[in-house]
Amino acid sequence: MDLEDTRYKVLFLCSRNATRGILAEALLNTKGRERFRAYSAGTQPAGSVNHQALELLNRLDLPTQSLRSKSWDEFFGPDAPQMDFIFSLCDKTAAEKCPRWPGKPVTGNWSIPDPSLVEGTQIEKANAYRDVFNMLERRISLFLSLPLDSIDHLSMTHHFREADANLMHQPHTAVLHPASREF
Repeated sequence: MDLEDTRYKVLFLCSRNATRGILAEALLNTKGRERFRAYSAGTQPAGSVNHQALELLNRLDLPTQSLRSKSWDEFFGPDAPQMDFIFSLCDKTAAEKCPRWPGKPVTGNWSIPDPSLVEGTQIEKANAYRDVFNMLERRISLFLSLPLDSIDHLSMTHHFREADANLMHQPHTAVLHPASREF
């Protein structure tokens, strides 16, 4: 059996799959590559990856060559990988009627602000992307620290909700507050 067959499959969902899902996919595929295979998708994909997200990943030496904006429709059907975890990264996607995913994936909503909505100087915009990356990195680090092999589905769901509630109460930077209210 090859490594691909034994790793947990994780899908990150956003509406456009241009920034947040792309950052999360690249980050988990790097930090968790031994145990996880990450994917990202959108309900209404933009068709291209946000150039500022790609620039950030390149500056951080994270691989970008396989990243692309894609529809969640790619994750249905007989050839699609069966997901173990599905995380919505924006409130808009979390509020949409989700399809019935094959298998019984654990789901969660991480409610990450969209840095592409931030207006301001180039430095403020770059800081917004970096802040979102840092938020995703904290959540993914928490996710990677869970003893996934030894806890059941219900307990995992509880862990994700509790972690999300704790992280929601941490202060965000001033640059992100206006964007986070637009959701």
